Amino acid sequence: MSQFKLPEIPLAERVRPRFIDEFKGQEHLLGKGKPIRLMIENDTLSSLLLWGPPGSGKTTIAKIIAANTKAEFYQLSAVSSGVKDVRIVIDRGSKNREHNIRTILFIDEIHRFNKAQQDALLNSVESGIITLIGATTENPSFEIIPALRSRVRIYSLKELSVDNLKDILFAAIKKDEFLKQLNIAGIDLDFLIFLSGGDARILLSIFEAAVIQELHSGNITINKEVLENVVQKKNIIYDKAGEEHYNVISAFIKSIRGSDPDAALYWLARMLEGGEDPLFIARRLVVLASEDIGNASPNGLVLAEAAFGAVDKIGMPEARIILAQCAAYLASSPKSNAAYLGIEKALSDVKNKSLFPVPLHLRNAPTKLMKDIGYGKAYKYPHDYKNDFLTEDYLPKELSSTQYYLPKENGQEKRLKDWLKFLWKNKKKY
Repeated sequence: MSQFKLPEIPLAERVRPRFIDEFKGQEHLLGKGKPIRLMIENDTLSSLLLWGPPGSGKTTIAKIIAANTKAEFYQLSAVSSGVKDVRIVIDRGSKNREHNIRTILFIDEIHRFNKAQQDALLNSVESGIITLIGATTENPSFEIIPALRSRVRIYSLKELSVDNLKDILFAAIKKDEFLKQLNIAGIDLDFLIFLSGGDARILLSIFEAAVIQELHSGNITINKEVLENVVQKKNIIYDKAGEEHYNVISAFIKSIRGSDPDAALYWLARMLEGGEDPLFIARRLVVLASEDIGNASPNGLVLAEAAFGAVDKIGMPEARIILAQCAAYLASSPKSNAAYLGIEKALSDVKNKSLFPVPLHLRNAPTKLMKDIGYGKAYKYPHDYKNDFLTEDYLPKELSSTQYYLPKENGQEKRLKDWLKFLWKNKKKY
């Protein structure tokens, strides 16, 4: 190893593209005739927000813009910078404008700025004192204040494809002065890309670490064993506080609702491996058991509640088994959202219609006065009748024909529907 001087700058930074044609991926933004390319070529840059997954090229695009447009460029990280740092750049931008010099402010991880910090950017962006380029992995709809969103163009970056990642790696090997000295005999590309989780920066970091580990050998072979030794664990793209959190839990819930236990277990594994709170998952299962399964399989709610309690008591890693059992059961159960739809319709009527009085025969009559004016009068006790039922009006007369609960034909709910239909046959309900 002593014959080679190890670089001090990470590989991802050493080979970062400086021109558009060197960039791999994001063709919908940087291809010929596409919006960001046209901005750069025509030097007509406006404030913009780059939204995409980690390692997809947001910072690189910002630096390409800086290198190829006539403007003074400043870079801040929202993790370590605050309003004071922003104001310093704004002051510089005001002075630059007096000399017809444009100022670009690039803020990485802009979603980490709070509302007050984002507010500090508004006037300078609107007046053109600075041209803002923000980079975020989080959905701007949730993390960027509306006033700032309205002042920038939002461009969505796609996850890099396998071909993009291969091109990035081979370009790095060809371009980097350190790597060009070495005889790299073989690379397990598929496994390297798998370990990267689609993040180009991580791809290059893992590759460089593997190469350095194998420098002692004449012909460097980056096989699965070498990569596993370097990494130990695959990079899981999952931000518990970010958009991917909502995307994966959404896929999980929709898979159970769609009666696909295999997909449910996959998304469950993604969440658990990404470090999601198992109690968060358990809570969602309790809600789902009522919302999407309901009376088609009432045991679903019982099991979900039991799973929540067991997960709370036991914790990880054993909680994964409990969550898996519950998710598989709920996904495999007959489905009904009749109770959910019923309460939504009833709530809508309560909010949007008059609050009709309780019929007299249903009112409580704890005093003689109430009895004298008819409270509770003519109420009939259902248990005194055959099948513990009689046809009676329990809704306000203005809503007497309204039906909120429409039981479905699935699972145990069909039995409920048939029974209700039998009871209420005189009113032709259910």
